[in-house]
Amino acid sequence: MKFISTRGKSGRVSSAEAIIKGLADDGGLFVPEYFPKAFEKLKEKISISYEELAFEIIKEFFDDIPEDDLKDAINKAYKGRFEILEKGAFLELYHGPTSAFKDAALLFLPQIMKKAKKVLAINDEITILTATSGDTGKAALEGFHDVEGFKCVVYYPKDGVSAIQQRQMNTQVGDNVKVIAIEGNFDDAQRGVKNIFADEALKEKLKNDGILLSSANSINIGRLVPQIVYYFYGYFKLVNKQKIRLGEKINVVVPTGNFGNILAAYYSKKMGLPIDRFICASNENNVLSDFFKTGTYDKRRKLLLTDSPSMDILVSSNLERLIFEAVHRDGEKVSNLMKQLNDNGLYDLDESSKKFISEFYGNYATKEEVFNDISRLYHEEKYLMDTHTAVAHTVLRKYKKESKDYKQSLIISTASPYKFPRSICSALGIEVENYNDFQVLDILNSYTKIPIPKNLRNLDSQPILHRAVCQKEDMKKELLSFLYER
Repeated sequence: MKFISTRGKSGRVSSAEAIIKGLADDGGLFVPEYFPKAFEKLKEKISISYEELAFEIIKEFFDDIPEDDLKDAINKAYKGRFEILEKGAFLELYHGPTSAFKDAALLFLPQIMKKAKKVLAINDEITILTATSGDTGKAALEGFHDVEGFKCVVYYPKDGVSAIQQRQMNTQVGDNVKVIAIEGNFDDAQRGVKNIFADEALKEKLKNDGILLSSANSINIGRLVPQIVYYFYGYFKLVNKQKIRLGEKINVVVPTGNFGNILAAYYSKKMGLPIDRFICASNENNVLSDFFKTGTYDKRRKLLLTDSPSMDILVSSNLERLIFEAVHRDGEKVSNLMKQLNDNGLYDLDESSKKFISEFYGNYATKEEVFNDISRLYHEEKYLMDTHTAVAHTVLRKYKKESKDYKQSLIISTASPYKFPRSICSALGIEVENYNDFQVLDILNSYTKIPIPKNLRNLDSQPILHRAVCQKEDMKKELLSFLYER
């Protein structure tokens, strides 16, 4: 399997090269040359373990990594560290070391990067750059800390993550990690990271000093491919629980920010998984829901800070990979559209591309709708969901009302409610105004009797190790000071 750029100007590369590089040389994102039809092969194996399923799927893409190395990477990533629970229509992806779905990919990424380095005989140190809207940062830090041959630098918007998310990052141990808050929003952080990657003089200087840059954001194909696995796993769970017949189509419902999670669902369908509609759920930063309604992507609006901060994004990087398919893999067209977005803040799809994306349904949920849904579901069914999952739940209700399509849905549950305890308490009508977020954790636990995840339980007593704050213009300066401080 070779990988090509969405912008068409970079040549074909191996999976090991794509994983290490992160971004293509022309600024595009790596995509597989084709999608292997894995569903037909896996139909006979619907009861295999998560690790076995991951191997069967990932080997189709990363076939230049020796199979024993791939198995080793998968087992080190997931065995005893990550569990998926299926509860009703919800696929809970947050039972890992950081209580967010990002663990599904970011436990695997450091392991597969180590194997890719070996394949390419790279001895240089690799520095992982990550912009985070909350969950990716901690999951990347957790995956890469103290991994030999790697450093990891995470940028997050100072006022754009929850107190729990911030504390998770700022207490991260490891001699090879650095956490930096920026004065700006997530889009500023993401733009800053992309600018660093585009700085050829900087990359040349670092290369001369034995340092390569790579990314842990979902722009990296090494992070996107493992996310395909849980869609197959969730589908097979529904079959095994006799909620659907093997081969029956389902809808998937995904709370969406940077578009990586729902794109993995789309890639699953390209591999034969029987998915009908992709229900793309946004919060009040509803650029994507507008896009799927109109075919116009327009980022010219104010970024709102919401109770689902991991989705507070105006530029969804992974959408570029879907656009690449929508324009029939014409890299020049993608390049022109991305230039329009950069120069003018918007682009329009032509009629044929609009038709192509019609299997996506986009809508959004307001704060009031989200809080009402959290409260109603908890009081009626004793099921507690976080604010991001609640956005998906609300949008699914709207979809069913509009479409009268009642087929089985799989709602992707992306984070533990305990990562956003203040918002959850507000939704449930629990008064917490005079308490800090760590006291609120205990109040929520007393009210619901749902156990607090181990990794969040003693967070407030851990020492703060990272206090750096910088202007968005100084992200490169902060990176260099970390890389050359010792």
